[in-house]
Amino acid sequence: MLKRHFLLVLAAALALPASAADLLATVKARGTLKVALEGTYPPFNYKEKNGELAGYDVDVAKLLASKLGLKVEFVSSEWASILAGLAANKYDVIISQVGINPKREQAFDFSQPYIYSVPQLIVRNNETASYKALTDLKGKKLGVGQGSVYEQQAKAVPGVEVRSYAAAPDTMADLAAGRIDAALNDSLMSAYLLKISRLPIKAGAQVGAVERMGIPFKKGNPEFKQALNKALADAAADGSLKAISVKWFGIDVSKAP
Repeated sequence: MLKRHFLLVLAAALALPASAADLLATVKARGTLKVALEGTYPPFNYKEKNGELAGYDVDVAKLLASKLGLKVEFVSSEWASILAGLAANKYDVIISQVGINPKREQAFDFSQPYIYSVPQLIVRNNETASYKALTDLKGKKLGVGQGSVYEQQAKAVPGVEVRSYAAAPDTMADLAAGRIDAALNDSLMSAYLLKISRLPIKAGAQVGAVERMGIPFKKGNPEFKQALNKALADAAADGSLKAISVKWFGIDVSKAP
């Protein structure tokens, strides 16, 4: 009878689902960190002519993996399905400009922010008017990306003549030529455009709320979260995160504006 009872208890124990190992133990045992990104979004992550991945996110991923004692395995994913892939365990993390918001935080855990963004105006170098808000552009021409959230924001402001462009370089060219009075874009993209442009244009006022980008991963991995945040903190403290930021944007976008 005792033997039968023992076998029943053993069988019941074996039938119980084993508690999943923390992601930190999993990646350490594997020796690699599987990182998802789009691979089509310069200057954040894209493929060069030789097929190699490059960009701010790529450099950040390599830096953090190194600090965790791991190698990186990149996985390209379309943006529309990138979070679903994370939920399905196709990769460990996403480093691809994922904004931190309450809805996403219900489904995933996030690292501390590693880059910050805010809507920003771009104006000509010789601009004398002071545009501190979109409402200051009443009666003026404002260039925006066609189909972008900034196009929607600009069109909601009465009195602003909104001109939409398919490509950012065309917007900058018209701004430099005086065909529009200002342009509106993401501060990160603005910094990149200004860094690579030789046009007589400059950064204007920031005109919206700050958005934080973080690294999402599946919930229930406190040890991994602690290790990832420590790696980010160490990268900030030793200047390596800032160096990557300056390389791609000319300014430090890893700190809140």
